[in-house]
Amino acid sequence: MIVILFRVLVIIALVLLVYTLIQYYRNPSRRLRLAKEANEFFFLDEPKNSKKNVQFVYKGCLFEGEKYLGTTEDAFEVVNIHVTVRDPLELRGLTRDDLYFMEKEILMRYPYASIEWKHPINQLLLTSIE
Repeated sequence: MIVILFRVLVIIALVLLVYTLIQYYRNPSRRLRLAKEANEFFFLDEPKNSKKNVQFVYKGCLFEGEKYLGTTEDAFEVVNIHVTVRDPLELRGLTRDDLYFMEKEILMRYPYASIEWKHPINQLLLTSIE
């Protein structure tokens, strides 16, 4: 009887271990961190949740966009996104073309949104006008 109980407990422990490993590999925060280390582009978002901020990584720099809901002609949509950077020192090496690429990626997901870049990113866009 004790042997059978021990086998059942071992099977439960193995199932729990496999479940934990699957959850670890599917964790979006982990994938965001890996993309940052590999200098790749990764977009983390919950499109159905307008209260959760957008996070994305591009060339090793972590950006966060705060979504604001508003009205369009047909429905309520995300109409404004304020993008900030977590660590301004990571911006080294980014160009205007990189910012345009990120804008294009955001607009593919939120076509009605206007994107507002916060300081110090907006300084790069302002220097292009002068």
